[in-house]
Amino acid sequence: MTYRVVVTGIGIVTPIGTGVERFWNAILAGDVGVDTITRFDTQAYPSRLAGEVRDFDPSDHMDKKRVRWTDRFSQFAVAAARGALADANLEFERGRSDVGVFIGSALGGVAFADEQHDEFRQRGLAAVRPLLAISVFGGAATCNVALEFDLRGPTVANGNSCAAGAVAIGDAFRAIRRGDIRAALAGGAEAPLSPLTFGAFAVIGAMSKRNDDPRHASRPFDRERDGFVMAEGAGILVLERYDDAVARGARIYGEVRGYGSSNDAHHMSAPRPDGASATLAMKAALREAELQPGEVEVLNAHGSSTPLGDRVESIAVRALFGDEGVSRVPVTASKGQHAHGLGTSAAWEAAISLLTIDRGVLPKVVGLEVDDPACDLAFARETTHRAVRTVLSNTNGFGGLNAALAFAAVET
Repeated sequence: MTYRVVVTGIGIVTPIGTGVERFWNAILAGDVGVDTITRFDTQAYPSRLAGEVRDFDPSDHMDKKRVRWTDRFSQFAVAAARGALADANLEFERGRSDVGVFIGSALGGVAFADEQHDEFRQRGLAAVRPLLAISVFGGAATCNVALEFDLRGPTVANGNSCAAGAVAIGDAFRAIRRGDIRAALAGGAEAPLSPLTFGAFAVIGAMSKRNDDPRHASRPFDRERDGFVMAEGAGILVLERYDDAVARGARIYGEVRGYGSSNDAHHMSAPRPDGASATLAMKAALREAELQPGEVEVLNAHGSSTPLGDRVESIAVRALFGDEGVSRVPVTASKGQHAHGLGTSAAWEAAISLLTIDRGVLPKVVGLEVDDPACDLAFARETTHRAVRTVLSNTNGFGGLNAALAFAAVET
């Protein structure tokens, strides 16, 4: 027996707003959360921009003891999880073993380790916070969410680079679908803004150098794009059985219908030129969803704003829909606003996909101003009100990792 899986709560911490309503209103308003980094000195860096979450106070989301024993990575995750539960009007009984936590992250607690390494080098071992030992591993956020809400079901972290949030949601979806658990908190969390972790991406030239024009630095699919802009934050969804959601009278954003993943097996930092493996992941998600490409009404694209990445994604999308079909599927992409939150971006984009279905509004692509002939897709140029029943959300990441999620309006 398999179970239908729906999303009933969305928790968001992003550079353009915390909380689902603030985030969605910012998306529709075209707000951009990119600016010059304030967290550390970047004068020697070729890239000096990021999407910082500047209004975040962890004590708004957890007690003082928990704040002392968590780093920013875990704090983002707990805050987003609490927001998702509040949005779902749901409070799990403590000790539940049939509720899981699935959170993906590209870098986990590495940024906090970077900070503590400086303390160690300058002041010795006595200056290192004991918190470091329980914060640096990739599963720290997942475990802290489980601790915060006393959830004793499967607690699963993944480090699948920029695809991590989609992988977490996909894994949670399948665990509920096959009856392993009844519900889950699933998504991504990322706190990568420290001198060394940020600098590592600057060294390989992956990030935008448009330092004098932050608002226009992240430009998905634009001909003038020159790299991605790194961001921090978290996005967590409440997934549960459809029958349980209906029984408690929950508001349902949409149904998770399918999940697909693949690997390019080509290069650690460059996508496979023909986009074939990315197409394979999208096809797998649609196959599980029992949908044909012609039934997809909106594509939520990865749109990293990298010259090669956006071109290859366009090739992959065209291969999925065909030369004729691609012209009828509107494509949206949101990294021009919230920038690239690495492992959490796919969770933010999943939220946008679900809100597009729930609210009947298709957001425009912010940052796309100059057409690139190599990215010849039907981009959403203006925000439009329209009924949307199916959205395919695509994600690609370093290491050749690809993941796709298929969402649909609930049909009773």
